[in-house]
Amino acid sequence: MKYLIIGSKGQLGNEFVKRLSLLNYNFIGVDIDELDITRRDDVIKFFRNVKPDVTINCAAFNLVDEAEENPEKAMAVNAGGTLNIALASKETKSFLIHYSSDYVFDGTKKDGLYIESDKTNPINKYGESKLKGEEILSDTLSDYLVFRLSWVFGEGTQNFIHKFIQWTKNSYELKIADDEISIPTYTYDIVDVSLKSLAQGLSGLFHLTNSGYTSRYGWAKHIADILKLNVNLIPVSKEVFNLPAKRPDFSAMDNNIISQEIGIVIPTWKESVINFLKSKST
Repeated sequence: MKYLIIGSKGQLGNEFVKRLSLLNYNFIGVDIDELDITRRDDVIKFFRNVKPDVTINCAAFNLVDEAEENPEKAMAVNAGGTLNIALASKETKSFLIHYSSDYVFDGTKKDGLYIESDKTNPINKYGESKLKGEEILSDTLSDYLVFRLSWVFGEGTQNFIHKFIQWTKNSYELKIADDEISIPTYTYDIVDVSLKSLAQGLSGLFHLTNSGYTSRYGWAKHIADILKLNVNLIPVSKEVFNLPAKRPDFSAMDNNIISQEIGIVIPTWKESVINFLKSKST
């Protein structure tokens, strides 16, 4: 079995590289410097040469505010790139695992966490591009896995934990949004669930998050408490920051279906933040 990890230098791709290395799996990892997924001919040629049995697409344009300023680029990567990978996977009979986002929802649900069958309605360009990627996969392939993720954190600099720790080094007083609610989700757990789902032959679309939910403020407070950071956190509305992209108020997703399918209990976000911070200190 040969695995192809696309986007191998990002925080999720890097976690797959570490795990597949530990498992002694046969895999190839590539990033944009080796394969630009927006170039269809290059993607198809690469797949023909490598002939992967399983493709794990961790590549994405995930700069939410930049997507608002440059929606064409977000769409080119998150939709066009996904189409190119899907076409190459179909031709080479490679099983595709792809990752989407909680930002496909508008955040207005009032009766619990979002489930897989809930109506999508993105309110920013990033969410639109990720939803388009989902639709392209369902139109192109009959057998694949799509996992919607939220607030991903792991090794790297493109996540809230890294940014928050950097902010605390420069300022004692920090304003953090307490009206933006979702679920911090650890790359280690994403990889774990992905590989278990693959081993059990699952296909379709699932919500893959840690358990529970919180606000950005709640997340920051948990990090500060664990690390005993000397910082004064002030809860504010997300509107204070006047960011280019609108964020859903509440986009927390229910992970019950995937948990039941593979027979595990996914750790809470609080547990996984502790585990991640412990791994960084050892």
